[in-house]
Amino acid sequence: QVQLVESGGGLVQPGGSLRLSCAASGSIFSLNDIGWYRQAPGKERELVATITSIGTTNYADSVKGRFTISRDNAKNTVYLQMNGLKPEDTAVYYCKAYICIDYGCPTTYRYWGQGTQVTVSS
Repeated sequence: QVQLVESGGGLVQPGGSLRLSCAASGSIFSLNDIGWYRQAPGKERELVATITSIGTTNYADSVKGRFTISRDNAKNTVYLQMNGLKPEDTAVYYCKAYICIDYGCPTTYRYWGQGTQVTVSS
């Protein structure tokens, strides 16, 4: 059984910072591409940032220059460093990972975490 668990959310003032973590546990052969997504009330879930297995990153225009995605393959963990937070960043943040559970990775499986709330408010 594979699980993704996000942590690090909370309440922060505008201009502040938070660091989200997404840890994968269970029977894992390898983590492939991983992404952070967010969903604000009344809005669709949107892509925030992604990172490939070799570290190539991609960001939504709205967070470029403020957010940084990174990963620690030894810990099966991905991070999202969020600086310069704005009220419009308020949302539930989810991680999504494509994971190989079998040796040699014949198939990847998609998993979602349960989400962590980020609220930016004064």
